[in-house]
Amino acid sequence: MSRPVPKDEEQVIARSAFRKAAVRLVPFIALMFFINFLDRTAIGVAGPNGMNVDLSLTAAQFGFASGIFFIGYILLEVPSNIQLHKVGARRWLSRIMVSWGIVSLLFTFVQSSGQLYVLRFLLGVAEAGFTPGAVLFLTLWFPKRYRMRALMGFYLAQPITLILGPPIAGLIVQNLGGLLGFEGWRVMFLLVSLPAIVIGVVAWFYLTDSPAQARWLSDDEKRWFQRELQEDDKTRQQGNRHGKLSEAFKNPKVFAIAIAYLGLNYGVYSLAFFLPTIVAGFEEQFNTSFSVVERGMIAAIPYVPAAIALAVWASFSAKRGFRQWHVALPLTVAGLSIPVALYMPSPSTTVAVVVLTACGTVMTYSLFWSLPTTFLTGAGAAAGFALINSIANLGGFSAPYVTGLLHDATGSFRPGLFVSGAALLISAAIVISLKLPRTAAQEPEVPQSASRVDTDEDPIRATT
Repeated sequence: MSRPVPKDEEQVIARSAFRKAAVRLVPFIALMFFINFLDRTAIGVAGPNGMNVDLSLTAAQFGFASGIFFIGYILLEVPSNIQLHKVGARRWLSRIMVSWGIVSLLFTFVQSSGQLYVLRFLLGVAEAGFTPGAVLFLTLWFPKRYRMRALMGFYLAQPITLILGPPIAGLIVQNLGGLLGFEGWRVMFLLVSLPAIVIGVVAWFYLTDSPAQARWLSDDEKRWFQRELQEDDKTRQQGNRHGKLSEAFKNPKVFAIAIAYLGLNYGVYSLAFFLPTIVAGFEEQFNTSFSVVERGMIAAIPYVPAAIALAVWASFSAKRGFRQWHVALPLTVAGLSIPVALYMPSPSTTVAVVVLTACGTVMTYSLFWSLPTTFLTGAGAAAGFALINSIANLGGFSAPYVTGLLHDATGSFRPGLFVSGAALLISAAIVISLKLPRTAAQEPEVPQSASRVDTDEDPIRATT
């Protein structure tokens, strides 16, 4: 039996336990996500810096190669999550990283558009389940009242990748071309793949699946984590939310949120994959000249304020109480700004407008998953999360492909960006029209599909 802990002493234990877990786990998980997003979007830098010419790719072919990644991801996401629950998050996340690192390494040797399509599809297969698996890992560790702070580092990894990725990739392409006899873009694929393999192996030994298994926590700290996590479970059991597996497939709100998330992904990935190409086009459009590294730095600029905006907006929402307009407003800003960008008279004004788009989309990502957790829990949330994410990833496939098709048909990226803007505005309209329970005013919470469940039975295992 554990001894009763005085309130003052418990506060000291709580601060110590959270600090230890946050310092040890959050930066490492954020690093994993950084590498994940870097490998996923590296094709956006390779395309305008030699790959499209060497492989004779049209804009549509490049867009298809970018987007087919998400088909593999969609097909394997649910099976990957099921396996993760069987073997544990630590082992499965490690396996995922090593797998995608090996596939990413093979891009170094690609010789045709067909080979590129196959490898991008296999990269999606290899990465499937990583994001929900990483969220699962963090929610198994951090109680609800500490969870948003813990997840902030994870969410910040995406804009940080887009800040650091293009300049680093540009340096590799510009300065290391000819290494081992490879063109610069091939060297880039080689070098960005290695961290995934190395960190994947390290993760196997470094991560711990739960507080109970952490040798670096004291017994009092382990017991504090256990009490807090059990209290979260009791609170959810008392809530009037839908926990049946079938609820996810019958509830129209689940599909509405999925369509809204699809629109968000459409806007995000049309910009992420084609922004380096748009920046490369400044030379012809504005009669300017930039080096490969300078192009990478320009493409990174919008995500510096976006990272700051994410942290500020999430903090604002947590303090004021989450509302649907906290998601709908940044979506609207992004939707209105993205088609305007290519009508600007200079590179600086173009980038200034793209800053608004980047801020809007990144701010939305930090809060979007608060929506389904207002009415789903348990097995319903497990199925709902997978369903929403699977449908939404169609936006990741269609955005670069449609944008490329429209460019080939018109000679301009403007039509594609208008479609992206429309998708974001439709998403905003869907979000603001949802009739959600009053629990939507609570502090943002991570989808419970990636959390502990309301019964003794694991809902994801129950679906197998």
